[in-house]
Amino acid sequence: MAINYALKYADKVAERFRLGSLTDIATNKDYDFLGVKSVRVYSVDTVPLTDYTRSGPSRYGNPTELVDTYQELQLTRDRAFSFTIDAGNNMDQMMAKGAAKALKRQIDEVVLPEIDRYRLNIWAGGAGAVGLLASEPDSTTIVKSISDGAVALDNALVPSEGRTIFLPATYYNLLRQSNQFLGLEKLGAKALCKGVVGEIDGMRVVKIPDFYMPVGGYFIITCADSLVAPVKLQEYKTHKDPPGINGALVEGRVYYDAFVLGSKARGIYAAAAASAACAAPSFTPVSGGAVTPGTTTIALSCATSGAAIRYTLDGSEPKTSPTAAVYSGAIPTAGWTGRCTVRAYASKAGCLNSGISTAVYEL
Repeated sequence: MAINYALKYADKVAERFRLGSLTDIATNKDYDFLGVKSVRVYSVDTVPLTDYTRSGPSRYGNPTELVDTYQELQLTRDRAFSFTIDAGNNMDQMMAKGAAKALKRQIDEVVLPEIDRYRLNIWAGGAGAVGLLASEPDSTTIVKSISDGAVALDNALVPSEGRTIFLPATYYNLLRQSNQFLGLEKLGAKALCKGVVGEIDGMRVVKIPDFYMPVGGYFIITCADSLVAPVKLQEYKTHKDPPGINGALVEGRVYYDAFVLGSKARGIYAAAAASAACAAPSFTPVSGGAVTPGTTTIALSCATSGAAIRYTLDGSEPKTSPTAAVYSGAIPTAGWTGRCTVRAYASKAGCLNSGISTAVYEL
C-alpha cells in the first residue's frame, strides 16, 4: 500500500525550503511552473535612448522589439531519495509522524545543502563581474574586497535593493575582526531569513559554510533580479509493509535548478583567487577603437592559457545567450553598420568562468 504525502505535507515541505535554505532569500520568485520540469520566467528589458526627430513618420526612433520578455527554462536536476522506517521504531499514526519527521531531517541535512551549494556554483559561474584577487582576503583587506564588489555592481547600474552577499564563515570571522569595520549591524527580530547575520553597505550578509563556495571562490554578491532557482518536490510516498520490510519504505523525488537570467549577469559579482578563475578576455582593437567594416577584424585573447572564449555580437550576455559563438579566429566586420557591441567571457575546465568583457565600436 502506498500513501502519497505530497499533498498532505506540501505546505510543510514548502516552509522547510523557505526557512531552511541559505540561498532562497536571494532568488527571484517571478516565475510559473509549466508542467513538471519547466518554468517560465518573466522579466522586463530596456532599449537605448535615441535623438528625437521633429519630422518624419518615426519621430521617436525605429521601434525595437523587446527580447527576453520571458524565458522558458528546463530544470535539469532530477534527484531522489529512499529510506525505511521500521515499525518497531515508530508505532504511532501509521508511520505518519515518523515520515514527517524523517522528511524534515532529509530536507535539512541532505536536500537543502545540496541545492544551496549547486546554486552558489551556478551563480559564481554566471557572474557578470569576477574580481581576481592576488592574495586571499585577511582582516585588513576583507572590507576593501567587499567594497570593490559593491562598486562593480554600482558601475553596472545594478539596483542597490535586493543585494545579498554570501560570505563563507572564515571570511565573516575576518570581517568581524577588521579594524576598518567595527561590527555588523544587528538585524535582531528582523532577521527572519536563515543565515542573515547583518548588513554591510546596505547588503544583507548571509554566512555560509566554507565548503559551499566553489573552489577558489571567496564570496559572491547577488541581486535578486538576476537569479531564479525553482524547486519542486514532485513526489513523496510511504509504502507500508512492503515485501521484506516490517514498517515503511519512504521514497522521494525533487526537481530543482538554478539560473542566471539572460540579460542580468551584471547583477552578480564573484570574488576569487586569480589562480582559480579565468582572466576576462581582451579586445583588439580596444573598445572604442577605429573599425573599418570589411577591413578591420576583431581579435579576442585571454591571459589564461588554454581557456575557450565565447562571444556575442548583438549585445546579449554570452554566458546565457543562444547567439553566443565559440571564438576560433579573428571576427570579420563585413556588413557592420552603426554601433556594434561585442561581449565575451572565458572558461576552462577546473577554473571559474571569467567575468564578461564588453567592447563597443562606432562605425
